[in-house]
Amino acid sequence: MTNRTRLVILGVVAVVGSVSLLGRSQNWLAAQQRDYRARLEAATTHGEWVKYVGDGGDTVRAYLAYPERPDVAPAMIVIHEIFGLSDWIRTVVDDFAARGYVTIAPDLLTRRGGTTGADAARRIIADLPRDSLTVDLDATLAYVGSLKAVDPEAVGVIGFCWGGRRAFDYATNNQTIQAAVVCYGSAPSPESMGRIAAPILGVYAENDARINREIPAVEQAMAEAAKDYRYRIYPGTGHGFLRRGTPADEVERAWEDIYRFLDAQLAR
Repeated sequence: MTNRTRLVILGVVAVVGSVSLLGRSQNWLAAQQRDYRARLEAATTHGEWVKYVGDGGDTVRAYLAYPERPDVAPAMIVIHEIFGLSDWIRTVVDDFAARGYVTIAPDLLTRRGGTTGADAARRIIADLPRDSLTVDLDATLAYVGSLKAVDPEAVGVIGFCWGGRRAFDYATNNQTIQAAVVCYGSAPSPESMGRIAAPILGVYAENDARINREIPAVEQAMAEAAKDYRYRIYPGTGHGFLRRGTPADEVERAWEDIYRFLDAQLAR
């Protein structure tokens, strides 16, 4: 066998292997999406699509879900990942509603035509101006706080990955938020942390050095600013573990911690 033949064979094997891995990945994603859609169809909460206009005159599209309860409820704003307002984020909204929260997830890509898929969302999100995100989140807070079913003085925010950073940022920009949960998201500048009024819960993955290397500095800056910051690193987990659902015991533990924190802060 010549070197040229050997290289050709190796190249074919590499291509076949890549195609096989890509196929398995696509199949896994498709199966995951089917599971999320099944959960959405089985949800007992009242979920619906809504639109509202912010101060800048721009319309925001969002997914909103109501709990079944006789009294006014606390509310949660869910900030999506870099993949946009996915089916998984909608299941998070429904899960919060099932626990007694009026919950809303704005599609922060609405200005660019809205979420159409994960790949497109990643491209669009890089060009979103930070100021517009704050404006759209303010519009979301105003909208959900105006609902008759909501206690406007008991509204929290949670975000995941890209959305985790946005949740942390939003706590520095809006002092009426009563609680914020940052799921494996990076932190704002230490200088801005003095503006935070809400208690912050950090949810981090063990195998996520890119995010976790910031934690000591964040902890120090929040302590120096006399802010309420607590966090937990979940063993055996990787970035995005709440969406991926693995390992199941740590995912369950993380959600228990999140609900316990929010229930205490928002007096559910």
